[in-house]
Amino acid sequence: MHPVVDLIREKLGDTAVLTGDDVTARPVSRIIKSGCAAMAIIRPRSTEEVALVMRLCHDAGVAVVPRGGMTGLVGGTLVGPHEIALSLERMTGIEEVDTLTQTMTVQAGVPLQAIQDAAAAHDLLFPLDLGARGSATIGGNIATNAGGNKVLRYGMVRDMVLGLEAVLPDGEIVSSMFKILKNNTGVDLKQLFIGTEGTLGIVTRAVLRLQPAPRSRQTMLGAFRDFAAVTRMLAHMRAASGGNLSSYEVMWRDYYMLLTAPGRHAPPLDQNHPFYALVECEGADPAGDDAAFQAHLEAAMERGWLADAVIARSEAERLQLWRIRDDVHYLTTLSPLFVFDVSLPVSAMDAYVKDLRAALQRRWADPTLISYGHLGDGNLHLALSCGTAADKEAVEQLVYTPLQALRGSVSAEHGIGVDKKKYLGVTRTPAEIRLMRALKAAIDPAGRLNPGKIV
Repeated sequence: MHPVVDLIREKLGDTAVLTGDDVTARPVSRIIKSGCAAMAIIRPRSTEEVALVMRLCHDAGVAVVPRGGMTGLVGGTLVGPHEIALSLERMTGIEEVDTLTQTMTVQAGVPLQAIQDAAAAHDLLFPLDLGARGSATIGGNIATNAGGNKVLRYGMVRDMVLGLEAVLPDGEIVSSMFKILKNNTGVDLKQLFIGTEGTLGIVTRAVLRLQPAPRSRQTMLGAFRDFAAVTRMLAHMRAASGGNLSSYEVMWRDYYMLLTAPGRHAPPLDQNHPFYALVECEGADPAGDDAAFQAHLEAAMERGWLADAVIARSEAERLQLWRIRDDVHYLTTLSPLFVFDVSLPVSAMDAYVKDLRAALQRRWADPTLISYGHLGDGNLHLALSCGTAADKEAVEQLVYTPLQALRGSVSAEHGIGVDKKKYLGVTRTPAEIRLMRALKAAIDPAGRLNPGKIV
């Protein structure tokens, strides 16, 4: 054990420091259940305590890896035996909900669902939403620029953060806790810490932008004859809804079949359609919005885009439709399982999936390719099962290589971590990567904050 651990214990108290079995009892991540390998897990209670830990570790030459809700999928929080894991699990304060400016000031360890609930209690909405809402923390959401189910309307986390406080690798605190929308005063420093996966600084507090709570919500699961009909329906709903379209989640038949297999979810629509889409609008006029939504669907059916549909008539029915989209844990029934999170122009998506399926079939016997995602913002999720676990890199090459010509991304919303590091060049140019490295070298010249991630 490094002496800095005892020094931190002396400064912060015994409850702030976990070692031995208390560390290995923690999982590496959501998908790696084996024990955490850190020499210690440090649990500060405030920005000032985070700063103290970073100063002590900086002076001692010990690397630090931030630890949030551990719901990431790309190895962004992997920590070695000579490194310290810094967990913000005790920094769970919601400091203020300002209904006039429609902002919420929070500590970084607050779970996403707690923020959603606190906003709802004031008749407001924090629009970030994703399946891991109960475990994911806002600090991790910010560090990875999380996306989720409502990006089509509200944008990524980057669009929901007005102010931010972070601790640099040497322990200096950078506080930019603004509640204002307009602040055109040079470099927007908070962007250094949004989406950079804790490699430039540790987010400790944030001012979040809230929205008025919707007064109406319309949810429909539709079936489509082909991908062209899916995209025409998307364009139709965007134009006709007057900005109310918040989610457009598409499922290829393989995904729908997996989620509605016997013993899982009862299929609300026939299982023989090639495509399905979960469509949701949010508005302010319940009666008018319901009538307009019904009219939009009828128009789509008359034009031959929508083959069949079921509309949620209650909140229970709405949640059941969303479970068909959200219960991705059924993918773990596949073995081996390779999962991907990519983005590309919607116009290229159908051909990309078909070409990938053909490439897999040429390489392996009876491969499985399951496709679904946030079509409205170009985000495609893929689950593949073929060959053996040793074929991981070969599968990655087939998935990632075509994205370069399409100007797509190897990571739509999950980040780079260590798993996608060698494929960063598919999406980013050499000049961009050099600039990323220059920023890292300027802020963390010793490379001790979340080392080995992204670049």
